[in-house]
Amino acid sequence: MTIENYSELDATALAGMVRSGEVSALEVLEEAIARVEAYNPKLNAITYKAYDEARAAATGGGLADGPFRGVPFLIKDIASPVKGWPQTSGSRFLSDDIAPEDGALTRRFREAGLNLFGKTNTPEFGITGTTEGAFHGPCRNPWNTDYITGGSSGGAAASVAAGVLPMAHASDGLGSIRIPAACCGLFGMKTTRDRNPNSSYDDAAAIGMTVEHVVSRSVRDSAALLDATGYPEPGAPFAYPGKERQYAEEVGAPVGRLRVAFHSETPSGRPVAPEIRAALEETAKLLEALGHDVEERGLGVDYRRLYLAQRAVSGSNFAATVDGLIAAKGREPEAEEMEALTWRNYRGSKHLTGSEAMAGWATLRSMSREILSRHETYDVILSPVLAEGVPKIGEVDPVNMAPRDVDRRQAEVFPFTPPQNFTGQPAMSVPMGRDGNGLPIGMMFAGRYGDEGTLFRLAAQLEEARPWQAVRPPLWG
Repeated sequence: MTIENYSELDATALAGMVRSGEVSALEVLEEAIARVEAYNPKLNAITYKAYDEARAAATGGGLADGPFRGVPFLIKDIASPVKGWPQTSGSRFLSDDIAPEDGALTRRFREAGLNLFGKTNTPEFGITGTTEGAFHGPCRNPWNTDYITGGSSGGAAASVAAGVLPMAHASDGLGSIRIPAACCGLFGMKTTRDRNPNSSYDDAAAIGMTVEHVVSRSVRDSAALLDATGYPEPGAPFAYPGKERQYAEEVGAPVGRLRVAFHSETPSGRPVAPEIRAALEETAKLLEALGHDVEERGLGVDYRRLYLAQRAVSGSNFAATVDGLIAAKGREPEAEEMEALTWRNYRGSKHLTGSEAMAGWATLRSMSREILSRHETYDVILSPVLAEGVPKIGEVDPVNMAPRDVDRRQAEVFPFTPPQNFTGQPAMSVPMGRDGNGLPIGMMFAGRYGDEGTLFRLAAQLEEARPWQAVRPPLWG
């Protein structure tokens, strides 16, 4: 049986069809597998296939009776481990690592009824905003395979944009949900810190800077899955950020009159590309037309001080993480087992002192207060996700470019997303246009700490006003 318009159905719709008996979980899975086999040779988005395991779950009662029972699902090859599956983090150094058990979030995905059937491409240790690693190879954009998917959740975004499945696991440490969502024309919610559990990889979660959720085609899928997975974790060392009601109830609820600030302020002062600025201004006008109060105002922070502090904190964390991997494997990496950028980051960070790391934390905390204070005046702060159109493969290349050149290009292309990882506040990427090459343009909306509810309401309003799913990537044919 072929499911009519499978690639246009979101996870909520597919789960409803399985629940009603209109289709079986196996039939839905086979539709996803067929698309992997058709598209993955062009995209290089899926790096591990667990078809037999997923088929057994679909036919042998192995799926939990959750809200997404029978919906196929892919896990990013970093962060959430899956028992018996490779856990490489996109690195040759970890090419033979197998996860001994499911992570906390993986278990919650299963409890939601999702059928896990593979893993997606990610750059080495999720370092870059592009998915072009030496181990897995470059991931390509379904809108035009000459272009990047963004990173580090690039394989997830490419799979969803190509219509393989309606949503896929993603994680975000400095923009790794929002950047791929923007590049591939998807909805991407970077959640509030500690909204979803991270107990299985606390040593690599940058003490709250990294969060996990999904990239999706529809807003309602993202909201409903976060309801299913985002609840307090026993033994968590940090307080769970509360919420007023289920996020699924926010979708379609009255938005109210929001106070919105918008800006294209970059840390370097370098202006964004004209087409990005035009999309930003068009988005601001749309918000006004929807009844919101909109004015232009930037964050106005000392970005140089902010990023120097983050470099000390993230560098120390990365050095400790790699040291832990070396201890677990009982050997140092060979030269060819890590990319030049990774080696540079690791070796350079080894020289950081404890006082430098703690001074960085103190600066990040004080500057986070400064950034969050903007939300005393504004409900939402709007900016672009990228400062220019989606780059081509090789233009931000961690494999073939010198590390310093990668740093420069990343700063030029991806200047907007990191602050919300420092503050812990939620932020989402919403498709709001297309660049001169026909690729999507994403706009970022940041909300108050713990207030995904306002963002989901606004996202649903924008989805109705400017439906992005109406335009399909050429790959769909």
